[in-house]
Amino acid sequence: MQEIKKVTVKVPQAYLDLMNQIFEIEKKTLNLKEENSIQRNINKINGLLEDGIFNDVGLSSYNPLGENYSDTRTDCEATISGTSIENLEIVEVIKPIIFYTYKENGNVMKIIAQPAVVIVQSKNIHK
Repeated sequence: MQEIKKVTVKVPQAYLDLMNQIFEIEKKTLNLKEENSIQRNINKINGLLEDGIFNDVGLSSYNPLGENYSDTRTDCEATISGTSIENLEIVEVIKPIIFYTYKENGNVMKIIAQPAVVIVQSKNIHK
């Protein structure tokens, strides 16, 4: 039987703020109409953060936009848009999921440092 160990971590708020700002820049670049290399620079910054420039721990983010949502989901804090609570979909991401990665006994461990802040809406509204 596999042992399940609950791990909590306190990531400095400045690190979470940095990850959230990079996420905001990524969202804004999606609206740019011209060719640019901003996304390449963002990818490089994300790579540095994920590979552990903070003393062998890494931070990475995940955008759950478009995924299904239910109240059992623990990686998102949601606000429901509309009146229906059935067949929910994530329609906007205010803050991404931020993962904290570290090594323990030679194994790479990954836990949630910040749940996403999202807006969800019923898929049934479009029918």
